[in-house]
Amino acid sequence: MVPPADFRSYYGRPIVKPPVWHHDIAAYLFTGGLAAGSSLLAAGGDATGRPALRRAGRITALGALTASTYFLINDLGRPERFVNMLRVAKPTSPMSMGTWILSAFGAAAGAAAVAEAAPILPGRGVLGLARRLLPPVGTAGQYAAAAVAPALATYTAVLLADTATPSWHAAYPELPFVFAGSALASGAGVGLLAAPCDQAGPARRMAVCGAALELYGAHRVETTKGILSEPYRDGRAGRLLRAGRALTAIGVAGALLGRRSRVVSALSGLSLLTASVATRFGIFDGGVASAKDPKYTVLPQRERLAARAAAAANGGASGTDAKTTDVPEGSGSGGIGV
Repeated sequence: MVPPADFRSYYGRPIVKPPVWHHDIAAYLFTGGLAAGSSLLAAGGDATGRPALRRAGRITALGALTASTYFLINDLGRPERFVNMLRVAKPTSPMSMGTWILSAFGAAAGAAAVAEAAPILPGRGVLGLARRLLPPVGTAGQYAAAAVAPALATYTAVLLADTATPSWHAAYPELPFVFAGSALASGAGVGLLAAPCDQAGPARRMAVCGAALELYGAHRVETTKGILSEPYRDGRAGRLLRAGRALTAIGVAGALLGRRSRVVSALSGLSLLTASVATRFGIFDGGVASAKDPKYTVLPQRERLAARAAAAANGGASGTDAKTTDVPEGSGSGGIGV
């Protein structure tokens, strides 16, 4: 008799090829979300007359986007590969759409950040003209970046879920909530770090909204996917996600309770930023772990096949009953077989 399968490998190879991405992509996930959250912070600060929030959001958005682009290109191996992706726009490809989203956001966020230099320019000549033109250009760029920010924050969730990696693919309904919440929380962390207490109100509200989205999505990812939730609870990924939850809760509590303390607000912002890093790396590591272990491919497939077989059997039984009950009484004696 053939012994039961132990799900080790297929001829010495994993059943699903693990992603070739390194932790540069996990860092890219974090910095892209930070750029998106910071641009929303800048827009909120500008709309409510809080210059410290606006300035911190604009500068952080550009810096985070620059880092994000570096991590992406470094993982691609050659810079020209990024440029080549701009030769086409393929709506069915998350990577293609993400490249265009990143480029559009970069142009808008760059204009907004450069506009912060306007006050230090001289008031006459060509530089004086730039001093007058930069503020409205920066405002337009700032709101354009904020409009693109939700797509920047969540397209990476679609990018992961669109792969064959079991635990990423199974979590496709929840990953956008996790990534959007993480982006908002990290942007709020920047505001709590950089702005004085009397200007940090929008950052506190962002922290609460972001934490709610992130914790809701992460809870569902870790509890509603059956065996495919295991990689998010065990090992390095589990430790990172638990740390992310704890740091998020601490950051939100500090943001709400430390309204009058600059030190507490800054520590809360640092906690939220660290939580976002832990969450992104935890989601990344959980997916990689699920691809390396064949049981996360084989067992869900068997469960789906068993469910389909049971549904087909139930459907066949109900169909047989319907045929039997549709025969009029007494018609069997006329020699007609049923």
